[in-house]
Amino acid sequence: FVLVIARDTTHAAQLLALIESEAFFEGRYAGKAIQVDSTTKEDEVIERLLAVESAAEPTEIVIHVNMLKEGWDVTNLYTIVPLRAANARILIEQSIGRGLRLPYGKRTGVKPVDRLSIVAHDKFQEIVDEANRPDSVIRLEQVILEPEERQQHSQTVVATPNVLLQLGSATLEPTPAGAPAQLRPAPTLIPFQTTEEIRVAQLAYEVMHRHVRLPSSAALQETSVQERIINEVKAAYIPSAQPALPGIETAPPPDFAQIVQQVAQIVVQGSIDIPRIVVVPTGEVTTGFYPFHLDVSNVHFQPVDRELLIQTLRTNEQESLNTGGRIASEARLEDYLVRQLIDFPDISYDDEADLLYELAGEMVRHLESYLTNAEVKNVLIYYQRQLATLIHAQMQQHRWEKATGYEVRILQGFTPLKESAFTAVAGQPIQNVHTPPAERSRIRQLVFGHFQRCLYPYQKFDSDAERKLAVILERDAEKWFKPALGQFQIYYNIGLEQKEYQPDFVAETAKAIYLLEPKATNEMGNEEVLAKRDAAVTWCKHATNHALAHGGKRWQYVLIPHDAIAENMALAQLAEQYRCD
Repeated sequence: FVLVIARDTTHAAQLLALIESEAFFEGRYAGKAIQVDSTTKEDEVIERLLAVESAAEPTEIVIHVNMLKEGWDVTNLYTIVPLRAANARILIEQSIGRGLRLPYGKRTGVKPVDRLSIVAHDKFQEIVDEANRPDSVIRLEQVILEPEERQQHSQTVVATPNVLLQLGSATLEPTPAGAPAQLRPAPTLIPFQTTEEIRVAQLAYEVMHRHVRLPSSAALQETSVQERIINEVKAAYIPSAQPALPGIETAPPPDFAQIVQQVAQIVVQGSIDIPRIVVVPTGEVTTGFYPFHLDVSNVHFQPVDRELLIQTLRTNEQESLNTGGRIASEARLEDYLVRQLIDFPDISYDDEADLLYELAGEMVRHLESYLTNAEVKNVLIYYQRQLATLIHAQMQQHRWEKATGYEVRILQGFTPLKESAFTAVAGQPIQNVHTPPAERSRIRQLVFGHFQRCLYPYQKFDSDAERKLAVILERDAEKWFKPALGQFQIYYNIGLEQKEYQPDFVAETAKAIYLLEPKATNEMGNEEVLAKRDAAVTWCKHATNHALAHGGKRWQYVLIPHDAIAENMALAQLAEQYRCD
């Protein structure tokens, strides 16, 4: 039978009417098609859908929009007609997955029985490339789930900074309500006695983080700064107590000066000063691209003009069907690519014409090395957009930007710690960071605590090497934590993308502040790891200049291979051996 994917329910109804009419193969499929979507949830339609592979069921065409997900599994589907744009990768994968079921549960050796045919045009190469990726879902993959894993339930855990817990702004609740007491961490001591004092303390904390121009959190303890904070807190404070009745003693007003002083001390002791750094160009900014040679080693496009090319994804065998037809052509082969390249908004034809034709010429010469002249033209006609996108992507690696100058601006001398959220197995006890887990492969499912110097009550680790590093920090650092996304503004370029980088650990000692990144040994030379390293090193240089100018500490980026981390190692030793300058 045939599966037709419609644009929407109206389109599906129109298709059903057409297929069952006399105009469609002289009415041969009247009564043999069904529409399955949100408008046709009758029992009869569902019955026919579930029995579609039965010889007694006349249905040969199923029309749907986006409903056939779990609960409908068929093996006798050979043709899928997508009449809806497959802009999302998941839609392509789901559609292909519908046809990948083997009718006899195994390959028979008979090609028409074993093969799912995908008829494609401009997306053909993308589907082939996707299928050839080692992690592609189109490839067969065996996943074995142990019974106990399938029955585990997860929960979201929010790690709140200790500073907020001490101010009474949040409560520590990593386990479900009603969980046994042994699953709960120790409560955080709040130094304020009354509700009014807690309200004043929280107001003081909010005011302190509005003073973004302070060079460091230590400046919060200066007398002049505290006087400004006290005045702002008094202006914002509204007592919650009702007026006292005659003869009834009223509570004294909060001691604003003492509370502000306490909050300042909590902030200084409970945080690491992370400056907010931006680098902005000054004066006129110009951009362009350096000359370079294309990497065409992965370009193996084949001609498809006037024929449908059938490529078996499992074996990469190819067959073709002649279809005829004509397509207009350009006078010069390079023009197919150049006309696509100048559509990219960051390419100026007037400034880059010579480079564009040089790169287009390299691509044409590569195609000519394994195709005939006519075949080269075919490939350029059908795949000009994909080839231009490949060239544009490589151009980004050779992009330059020139400005009259660059200015480093410190927008904030310190930033508040962010909450960190992650998932964990529900009801799982908080693990002691000093105790290795029984099954280290499941360390990502565990939540660790029992910290003395961490700025959060609990953390989560991606590997046992990270847990070991946390043990070292508990011994050798004054304070440390694993930053949440957005805590730092460190950005790096990888390909066409600019991504945000958050180091795995931040640790402060008596002499320095470290950004620590444990990494698997076989990933130390990875392109993305090195891009993160370079961005972090530059950030540390700017942070160091700011900190030293205001009596602070030097910042240092440390990239550590996993197998170098042992609990008997000293932090100073690791930092010295694996620091990046």
